Amino acid sequence: MNNNEECGGNFLTFIYRVHAIERMFQRDISELEVENVVKDGLIIESYLDDKPYASYLSLGYINSKAIHVVYAKDNKGIVIIITVYEPSLIKWQNDFKTRRETK
Repeated sequence: MNNNEECGGNFLTFIYRVHAIERMFQRDISELEVENVVKDGLIIESYLDDKPYASYLSLGYINSKAIHVVYAKDNKGIVIIITVYEPSLIKWQNDFKTRRETK
């Protein structure tokens, strides 16, 4: 699925992986909500060595509910949505920005 949108004067093209679409459907999260997290959310982790493009984990909120979006982005405005989920307090601290240490 592709979606085009202008962001701050930059034209972005959103491409959704099947996995992301399935998770969005399961969690009742819309494309608009995901795209808002990408555009306005906080990047909490960067995976700059990922191939073929660097990828990111962003935190945003939808109606006070924390949402994590994992996406890759090229230098031409292509944003590939990889997965979308509600972070769990089992794996994340209360701020949903910091991973809990594993034992």
